[in-house]
Amino acid sequence: MGRTSRKRSRLTRRVVATSAAFIMGGGALVAVNVYANAGEGADRPPPRGSGDSGQQVSTISCPDVGNQLPEVPDAARGEVDRRLADLDGQITEAYGQFARTPDKESLLAPLAEKRRETLGGITNALDQAGARPPEGIDSMAPCTLRADDQGQGQDQDQGQDQGQSGNGPEAGDFVEIESVQPNVKRPRDGRNASRGTFTTKCGRNENGKFNPDNVIVAPGVSNGAHHMHDYVGNQATDAFSSDADLAAGQTSCRNQGDKSTYYWPVLRLQNGQNEDDAQADGGGKDQNVGEIQTPSSVTLKFAGNPVSKVVAMPRFLRIITGDAKAFTNGDANANASWSCTGFENRQLTDKYPICPEGSKVVRTFNFQSCWDGQNTDSANHRTHVAFADRRTGACPRGFRAIPQLVQRVVYDVPPGPGFAVDSFPEQLHKPVTDHGDFINVFDERLMRRVAKCVNSGQRCA
Repeated sequence: MGRTSRKRSRLTRRVVATSAAFIMGGGALVAVNVYANAGEGADRPPPRGSGDSGQQVSTISCPDVGNQLPEVPDAARGEVDRRLADLDGQITEAYGQFARTPDKESLLAPLAEKRRETLGGITNALDQAGARPPEGIDSMAPCTLRADDQGQGQDQDQGQDQGQSGNGPEAGDFVEIESVQPNVKRPRDGRNASRGTFTTKCGRNENGKFNPDNVIVAPGVSNGAHHMHDYVGNQATDAFSSDADLAAGQTSCRNQGDKSTYYWPVLRLQNGQNEDDAQADGGGKDQNVGEIQTPSSVTLKFAGNPVSKVVAMPRFLRIITGDAKAFTNGDANANASWSCTGFENRQLTDKYPICPEGSKVVRTFNFQSCWDGQNTDSANHRTHVAFADRRTGACPRGFRAIPQLVQRVVYDVPPGPGFAVDSFPEQLHKPVTDHGDFINVFDERLMRRVAKCVNSGQRCA
């Protein structure tokens, strides 16, 4: 597909009343009462039911095979990554038939058969590399139907009558930030804390660089994400970028020693205004529609550890925070949070915030800040890094503290609902699926300076 590179259109302000109309899944225009559930469940994780409670089923839920592969030999990594991307494509294809298939159960058997064949390919690749496949991998072929327990009900039916899947967002995905109690707690700094920060300024994607690839999870696969990503920093990043390509790439960062890649799903305004990707992979073809919003500001800050000094990150370290499939996987790896300017002591994981007039929507990504000291990536892209203990701030045994990337992305969108992040289509654009990705391509000398600033308590940029 062609890469979208135009500048995004300027947002036209509009008033959102108690009852707002917004696009559901690119299809029917659905009127919803945006405050119906505004004060309910702000701190409750998304329900994990299978949809057997009499509600209209809303999506397809499949086991996430990638999470079960903590170790894959280098010789098998490329083939396994391609097969995992095939699994995502199969779910997307099945979900594409969801709205127009009355007997939704009929989608499951063909999908399971395709998955079983792909899982066999993963098993063969691991066998040939001398590795043992995870126990029970064959049992991960079947998928299930599940409901969105926030309940689309009649609204979803209306969307399906128009030949589209009502794939979110919906009223129950939003909450007024003023109704949320302050909930941010941080460990106290100890005697050996690293209290400094280093801020790198890389713009807010004024260049309009975005694509539906994911070079970390699906290297070598076009449209591996099935949703669009915003990029700042390295301008050479796509599915086919090697470490050498990234090292030689241009950067939007003011300090040219930082060629790191920072990316996250775009946020769209569900206002009926289609982007240039309305008929493209990652966009309309994957049920991501609406006007892409350029952030009003992006802050990329590296912070310290409350109990220890930090070591410099290794070059080409890859970190993913959050889980793009958290709606169907469960929220164990969900980590991105939502808030509003002026209310950032109140953070939401499973709700979008309704901000008062004059306040802006904020997405915050606190990346893992502990490294195993050896690997720049792992098969499931998680086990080589870890979060510090939320109570004490200490890293797990065997891990070293590294500068923590804290990514803050702010949007000036109209008050009320009517916006959503891009997602895999079967994830229904839920806020809990938000995630951020980072590849460290700092010049090694500059990264040592980052660690020094953090350890010495300075505020550097």
